[in-house]
Amino acid sequence: MDNLQSQQLLQNISALLDNARKRVAVAVNQTMVLTYYEIGRMIVEEEQHGQERAEYGAELIKNLAIELTKRYGKGFSKRNLDLMRQFYLSYSIVQTPSAQLKKIENPISETLPQKSLNSIGQTLSDVFPIQQVQSVNFNLSWSHYLKLMRIKDINERKFYEIESFKNNWSLRELQRQYDSALYTRLSLSKNKEEIIQLSEKGQIIEKPKDLIKDPYILEFLGLSEKPNYSETELESELIDKLEHFLLELGTGFTFVARQNRITFDEKHFKIDLVFYNRILKCFVLIDLKIGELKHQDIGQMQMYVNYYDREKRLEDENKTIGIILCQDKSEALVRYTLPEDNEQVFSSKYFTVLPSKEDFINILNSDNGKTS
Repeated sequence: MDNLQSQQLLQNISALLDNARKRVAVAVNQTMVLTYYEIGRMIVEEEQHGQERAEYGAELIKNLAIELTKRYGKGFSKRNLDLMRQFYLSYSIVQTPSAQLKKIENPISETLPQKSLNSIGQTLSDVFPIQQVQSVNFNLSWSHYLKLMRIKDINERKFYEIESFKNNWSLRELQRQYDSALYTRLSLSKNKEEIIQLSEKGQIIEKPKDLIKDPYILEFLGLSEKPNYSETELESELIDKLEHFLLELGTGFTFVARQNRITFDEKHFKIDLVFYNRILKCFVLIDLKIGELKHQDIGQMQMYVNYYDREKRLEDENKTIGIILCQDKSEALVRYTLPEDNEQVFSSKYFTVLPSKEDFINILNSDNGKTS
């Protein structure tokens, strides 16, 4: 075996081992979360069968915490047992989105050998009642669920659970998306049926408008401390924090270029940012504007989109999308500048400071908060 072959073999085996370790970690994590769910169930059922007085449950958990800590050490304080109890109550009232998650991806079965799967299944069956194993399936970490179960709106909670799994969000990313009211921003521009779909399947991107948010939240740039900044500075900050910006843009975006120059008739123009969306299979052009949006800005973006469609787009790719990010805009100006059947050019506000959730609702319910 020559050196090239041995290197390839090494890479293949390493990839297999790395993947197996990740999958085993998922299985171990799932077992831990199921264990906490089962502990919560046992506590709730004991409370229901126990003495009919309000303080019984508190005494039960207090005594359990003392004894379990003696046997197993840290992790079983009264507060943690209270959280396990609340976890069970939160996720037993309604069906968990496990069925939808399984349809999206099975994090274990696609890569682990069947023998390993049988072993994992047997272990779970030994520990938990078989009906619990079949009906409940948790795919995130315990830390994720500690955050999720604090979300009172069940549909909103299910949305963030599905999106966390689909996009492999860390706890920090989940927290950021919740703080920036992603569900609220998406749901207020949809009808009742589409809102239900958000809670059942997460964000589904099928057409250009599905990609658009209004407003975009750019609090991660730290520009709130600057009273004035230029479009160039805004662009540079976005590139410096590209990972954060991609998270805010959403699923399927890859970065292509900045200050992309296009030339025709000896005239030069520069597109601030160029991305490609792998789901819609199209280029996404972004222009940054400080201040209020002008009709000339919309016309310029329409020109960029037309150029990319005619000169850059391949036959198997979809039409280019243009997004103008601005600090303020007139909905009437946007509506009358763009054609009625527009599906390519969009304008959205951006904020460099994270509003409160109440402010989000007021913004999105106002005429100026609707996506164009």
